[in-house]
Amino acid sequence: MASSSGNSSGSDEGRSGATYSPQDKGMMDERKRKRMESNRESARRSRLRKQKHADDLTAESNKIKNENDQIQATIAVTTQLLVEIEAENSVLRAQMCELAHRLKSLNEILNCINTNANCTTGQCMGADGLFEVDFMENPWNMLYLNQQPIMASADNMFGYW
Repeated sequence: MASSSGNSSGSDEGRSGATYSPQDKGMMDERKRKRMESNRESARRSRLRKQKHADDLTAESNKIKNENDQIQATIAVTTQLLVEIEAENSVLRAQMCELAHRLKSLNEILNCINTNANCTTGQCMGADGLFEVDFMENPWNMLYLNQQPIMASADNMFGYW
């Protein structure tokens, strides 16, 4: 390719068969040298950008791995606490069932005593008729004086509220 001034680029020098003056040849060598320097500098900047990008990705990867490790540790601690709380909850439920059963039994005893006892005279009405109750002989017979059933609330059974 020839330029408007009659000079051609350095890449066409060998193909065109044209001869160039030493001044033209020196000018082409200077352009070629500058282009090579520019290409080297561009490649160096490209390598630096690529290295910086790789370093940034490595740093981000390490940060994410650390966050992941912290999250996994938190999950492990939380899971352990959950297991402990579930075990404690199971014990408390069993205790609640036992106490509810005891309460039911005590209320049945009170109902039985209250049904069979005449509150003030010490005379009780049984299936066989009226009979005397000796409070000194059996102090449990005094329980008939409590006319109200025992009440409990599950909300405050263990005193947490």
